[in-house]
Amino acid sequence: MRIGGFQKLTLVDYPAKLAASVFTQGCNFRCGYCHNPELVLPSMFQVPIEAEMVLSYLNERRGKLEGVVITGGEPTIQKGLTNFVLQIKNMGFAVKLDTNGSHPDILASLIELKLIDYIAMDIKSSLARYKDITGSDGIVLKILESVELIINSGIPYQFRTTLVKEYCSHEDLRDIQQLIGKAKHYVLQPFVLPQKRVDFREVLLSQYTHAEMELLKAKYEHQG
Repeated sequence: MRIGGFQKLTLVDYPAKLAASVFTQGCNFRCGYCHNPELVLPSMFQVPIEAEMVLSYLNERRGKLEGVVITGGEPTIQKGLTNFVLQIKNMGFAVKLDTNGSHPDILASLIELKLIDYIAMDIKSSLARYKDITGSDGIVLKILESVELIINSGIPYQFRTTLVKEYCSHEDLRDIQQLIGKAKHYVLQPFVLPQKRVDFREVLLSQYTHAEMELLKAKYEHQG
């Protein structure tokens, strides 16, 4: 496990739970609007935090914290993920996994082993725009597989889209609705202009206004 950050307490990242957040280093996507380039670009990596230190802290917080969020970066590219999550589960914590959905095989394994209790998956935009946004080719079928896997997992989940205006038109959002079908929980997040960019393509990135966001939320969000 390459751990690039550790937040000892979060009140917002795990729904209805007092949690800690573990940020993994490395990602297979290169979304130009990413707000965590230090967890994506190897040139910006800091010295990793020892997994043993994180596990030791969590062990001391048993009975006080309720859950642990594994986020990134992209956690499912970490070779030691399963063992790391197993150790957290053995301490009695609930585990939430944040993922871009690019490794359905890893998701399937974690679900089968009953190692995760909540899944949050980013839906970048319509499938036709994935390569342009992420820089990753041949990813569409994996995204489809992950969506179906999560919906049928029996585990609480959330799909979410960050509303970059240039990548999330009404047409894109309608396509996302078709992609996720009757998913119970879909959330739209405001795009915050990053201070540092993952890539330096001359691509205009802009935000929807608050009023526009509210209209989009009313039309496309659903929280069953």
